[in-house]
Amino acid sequence: MMKSKVYTLTGDKGTTSLVGGQRVDKDNMRVEAYGTVDELNSHIGLLASLLRGHCDETTAATLFKVQNRLFNLGAYLATETDDAASPVYGLSDDDIKGIEARIDEMDATLPPMRSFILPGGCHSAAQADVCRTVARRAERRVITLAHNAPVNPLALQYLNRLSDFFFILSRYINVQNDFSEIFWDKNV
Repeated sequence: MMKSKVYTLTGDKGTTSLVGGQRVDKDNMRVEAYGTVDELNSHIGLLASLLRGHCDETTAATLFKVQNRLFNLGAYLATETDDAASPVYGLSDDDIKGIEARIDEMDATLPPMRSFILPGGCHSAAQADVCRTVARRAERRVITLAHNAPVNPLALQYLNRLSDFFFILSRYINVQNDFSEIFWDKNV
């Protein structure tokens, strides 16, 4: 069996193909949207590898499910559609409810917030904060796309909820690993 080549040479002039074959510039807002979702997925992969063997099974399973949902979302965003109601394959309201439930479970174990919390603590908690900020950027990129093309609102809701999830996950990881949270001090 002949192995396919990773390099195709078709993008050497700054264009890429969407699902369906249409060529667009690599800085096209649609490519920016699904590219940022892909970047988020990569950061989650790093987080999962940092947590391997050091987190509960629920967190590991949640991260794996999120990565798969983001891959589906990336495929959706890489496909032009004429209808904002067009479904995002493999993503539903239940996914948002599941993320919300996990947020509530973790948050119930955390001390109340006294102030804004700075990113940091242990390595995996800091990586969860990176995931939070990339999720926010992905959300902004999808909003930009939605101003110019139909986008299912579920895509934005999911990305918004993920940034909340990663914020709480960062706190949860620090507390579970006996790392003190770093509180913002405007006078420093």
